Amino acid sequence: MIFSICKSFACPDLAFWPLFGKMAIFAVQMKSISEKESEIVEDFGLFDNWEEKYQYIIELGQKLPALEESYKTEENRIKGCQSSVWLHAFEKDGRIFFRADSDSTFVKGEIALLIGVLDGASPEDVISAPLGFIDQIGLRQHMAQTRANGLASMIKQMKLYAVGYKHSPHNNIKND
Repeated sequence: MIFSICKSFACPDLAFWPLFGKMAIFAVQMKSISEKESEIVEDFGLFDNWEEKYQYIIELGQKLPALEESYKTEENRIKGCQSSVWLHAFEKDGRIFFRADSDSTFVKGEIALLIGVLDGASPEDVISAPLGFIDQIGLRQHMAQTRANGLASMIKQMKLYAVGYKHSPHNNIKND
């Protein structure tokens, strides 16, 4: 399986994974957004063609834990995506965390990439993240305009959550 050879997602810096029905926190050394982006670019460099990269993105989507049904609400649905995508954000110890799901495995893989880079960062870092890895791995150039619009909507919503948290720690972002 391609997933196992890549280091960016095989051992995430900070992840909330279901463990015996409860949420467990596994913290290891935090990496910067830039470091995470570099690792993704390096990982995608292992593939010889776009079909292999596409398959890897699908595998990332399959590995992303399902979002709890209680968060699959219209409020958490990202507007502007052709597929249904739900994004939930919450703050813990001054950092913002994201959980997401989609009815499309490819789109779920896209959001998994974004979560892999932005999850656990400060709101300021999420807001200022250039996310240059998207173009460096060739993702944007290999997608239809409607998918590119959806990706832009996902990024916009993640950054809006970060702006909301930065300016109002007691807003609608729920602490989980």
